[in-house]
Amino acid sequence: MKPNIVIFYVNDPTASARFYGRLFEINPIEQSPGFVMFALSPGMMFALWKRQEVAPAVSAMPGAAELTVTVDSRDAVDITFEKWQSDGITITLAPTRLDFGYGFAARDLDGHVVRVFTPGSADS
Repeated sequence: MKPNIVIFYVNDPTASARFYGRLFEINPIEQSPGFVMFALSPGMMFALWKRQEVAPAVSAMPGAAELTVTVDSRDAVDITFEKWQSDGITITLAPTRLDFGYGFAARDLDGHVVRVFTPGSADS
């Protein structure tokens, strides 16, 4: 088994698709009023499913999920942070050292976390 799809439950898949399309500079590979899917990398898909249409019904709180993006360097973290901040993306954690690397966090339209980081120890 190889898990290959991450799904966020959202209130408005069309609005969320615009948000993520702009954020990652990609277009959906599948789109309907209740479901949108992106190909993030070979073998990895990211989908947005209208919360009210999920079967079986879900009780997860908005923002209960995180999508993490790994970049190659601290400079790439800082450049992405500056771009997202200037684009008006809600930033919840400025670039900082963490136990697993250096990164920052933002929130999407439904409160889900989008984290960008470069791996490394907290001491590097």
